[in-house]
Amino acid sequence: MHSFRMLLTSIGLIASTQQCRAVEDIEFVAEHLAEVPMDNRYATLPVWNHDLRDEKKSVKIELQGAMSSLGSGNLNVSGPMLSLGLHRDLSRDWSISGFVFDDPLRLHAVHDQRPLQTLFAPSTPFTRPVDAHFSNLDGSLTDSGAGIALGQQRQAKLLGEYMWIAGVLWQRVDLQNFRLDYEIAAGPSLGTTGQIDFDNTYSQVVPFVGIQWPRQRGNWLWNAHALYAMPLPRRGVVGHITGPGFDIHGDTEDVGSGKHFGDPSLAVGLTFTYAPAHLSVDIGTLVSQALMEQWIHRGIERNYVLSVSWQSK
Repeated sequence: MHSFRMLLTSIGLIASTQQCRAVEDIEFVAEHLAEVPMDNRYATLPVWNHDLRDEKKSVKIELQGAMSSLGSGNLNVSGPMLSLGLHRDLSRDWSISGFVFDDPLRLHAVHDQRPLQTLFAPSTPFTRPVDAHFSNLDGSLTDSGAGIALGQQRQAKLLGEYMWIAGVLWQRVDLQNFRLDYEIAAGPSLGTTGQIDFDNTYSQVVPFVGIQWPRQRGNWLWNAHALYAMPLPRRGVVGHITGPGFDIHGDTEDVGSGKHFGDPSLAVGLTFTYAPAHLSVDIGTLVSQALMEQWIHRGIERNYVLSVSWQSK
C-alpha cells in the first residue's frame, strides 16, 4: 500500500512538472511582442510574382491585406496589415518590385501577471525579478516602411522553374503608450505600485533574400516561397519605469545589458491563387508563423496572420 501511494505521488509530481512552464518576464515579452509583427510583415511582403509564365513586359499592381493577432498571457497585439506592391518585367528573366506597407496594430490588456524585470534600468529601489500584477495596457504599434527587390527567373534540373529575389527595405516600428500599471505581488516590496513603459521608435534597414516555386493546374496556382531578412543595426531595448520616489529611463545597450531588438527572420509560405480572379491566400504563412514564432520568440504563445492579396494582369 505504501508503495502504491509512492507511485501515485510520483505520477502526480511528473504530471505537475509537465504542466508547469516558465512565465517570461515583462521586459522580455514586451520586446518579443514588438518583434513578432516585424516577422509577420516579412512573411507577407508583396514581392512574389505568382505566375512566372506570363512573358509580357508589363507593370503589375499588388494589393495585400492581412489580419494579425498575437500575444502572451493576457497581453495582446492585433490589427490589420496593409501593403501596395508594383512589379515590372525588365526582360524575359529579370523583374523589379517596389512596395510600401503600413501595419497599424493595437496593444491591449486588462490584466496580466508575470515577473517584473528591467534590464534597461538595473538600479531600481527593489530587487528584481519579482512577481507583479500588470494592468491597463492600451497602446499602439505601427510598423511601416518601403523597399525594393530584384528578381530573376531560372530553370534547374532539380528545382525546376523558380525565381530568386534579393532586396532591401527601410522599416520603422513606432511604439506609443506601451504602458502598464504594475503592483508588486511578492517580497519585501509587496504592494508597491508604479508604471512601466516601452515607448520608443526603432528604425532599421533590412536586407532580404528569397526564393519561390510557382506551379499551376487549371485555374489554380500555388506558390511555395521562403524569405530570410536581417534587420540592421541590432539595437538595445528602451524602457521607462516609475514608482515611489524614482523615475528611470534606460536602454539595455547603454547600461551594458546587450542589443536585443531586431532579430533575423526566416519566413516560409504557400500561396494559393485563383487565376481568373487574380486573388491569392497565403495558407502556408498562416501555419508557419503560428508554429515558428512560438519557438523563435520564447514567451509568445499565439500568433496568427491571414494574408490575402490581389495582383493585376
